[in-house]
Amino acid sequence: MFNAHHSLKDPAVNDEDKAVFRKAVSDAKPLRADERVPLQKAKPKPRARFRRADDASVLVESLDDDIDTLEHESGGALRFHRQHVGRRTLRKLSRGGFSVQAEIDLHGMTLAEARPRLREFIQYCADQDRLCVRVVHGKGLGSGERGPVLKSAVNAWLRRWDNVIAFVSTRQVDGGTGAVYVLLQRS
Repeated sequence: MFNAHHSLKDPAVNDEDKAVFRKAVSDAKPLRADERVPLQKAKPKPRARFRRADDASVLVESLDDDIDTLEHESGGALRFHRQHVGRRTLRKLSRGGFSVQAEIDLHGMTLAEARPRLREFIQYCADQDRLCVRVVHGKGLGSGERGPVLKSAVNAWLRRWDNVIAFVSTRQVDGGTGAVYVLLQRS
């Protein structure tokens, strides 16, 4: 095999190698000037032709939405419901349409402290036939790179407990993505 790093004057290239190369290129003909591919300057860097227009339209759209819609669509919102919970019920819950009958604030608690307190609170409220409660878990702004630790845990815990039939992040006035409305199964 011919190595591009070796020249024909290279002592590592023997006469046999030279003969093989010459035979391989013996029928090669130089290209006419009009057949050559012109040397190209560096390709221009790609740029988004419509980026400014796209950015402007996104800004206009964002100003049209209210803060609740934006926050729920940003990926920070929590949402869960059991199969038997209808769309209307979930929509009513997300709009704050149920009267909040009790609330617990888990701010500043460790996971070890928060889990049993939340479990007891949910069980107590279900036993008292309370339909809708609010759980304040915070947005995790103090968690640094770990992200919202307590919020993630609350999301997982509520999904596991049978007496929780739905939950959604609250409206901005009730805590936004730092709290959830929880709908409980009636006894």
